[in-house]
Amino acid sequence: MDVWNDLFNAQLTIAGHPIAWREVVGNGFGLASAILGMRRKVWAWPVGIIGNLLLFTVFMGVWFATPQEHSLFGQAARQVFFILTSVYGWWAWRRSQRTRERHEPAITPRWATARERTAYLIGAAVLVLLAQWVFAQVGAGWPAPRWYYWTDAWIFVGSMLATYAMARGWVDFWLVWIAVDLVGIPLLWHSGYYPSAVLYAVYGAFVLWGFVVWRKAARVEAPTGGGPNLAEEDRTLVG
Repeated sequence: MDVWNDLFNAQLTIAGHPIAWREVVGNGFGLASAILGMRRKVWAWPVGIIGNLLLFTVFMGVWFATPQEHSLFGQAARQVFFILTSVYGWWAWRRSQRTRERHEPAITPRWATARERTAYLIGAAVLVLLAQWVFAQVGAGWPAPRWYYWTDAWIFVGSMLATYAMARGWVDFWLVWIAVDLVGIPLLWHSGYYPSAVLYAVYGAFVLWGFVVWRKAARVEAPTGGGPNLAEEDRTLVG
């Protein structure tokens, strides 16, 4: 148990700031998952789940020992949703992969239809309103400015939306991640989660690349009907 506790609580110091190794390693798994996702590999999902579990223990500092002064409830909550959505994405991509050759990507990307896009934008707006109220109530004992809960809510909801869109194979999910990064980087840095903030910045460049790759694949690859996330193929591509 002592060895486990030592590993769990291990820290490093960068520029005078103590940082949990769990945060570094968890974000490493997250980056590996993003790379596998861009390549449309099924392994993106289980690799991501490992990172989500580690990062939950980092952001939920009220339950676990962390160097930061406070918890990020939205960041912690989204790790739980990531795990749940990743189970769905893992199942959907494996189901699609079974209809394809072993060397082929698990899914064929497509843009969300106009109906799907309208639904997820309205749903996201409602959830942001609800989430910021919930986070404000949960964190009422910590004197945070009101904007803090709005930004945490947007990161939470945007991350949920992006992960679900990735599971469905929608090109849109890269654009949602860009919107999440634009808010997430300043918030994480402000809150002292420096490895996560730096990795979000790296994600920003990577997400732009991933968007180009998936957008091209959506244009040049013929629909195969191989997976459940291709059932509503939109043949009029946006962009």
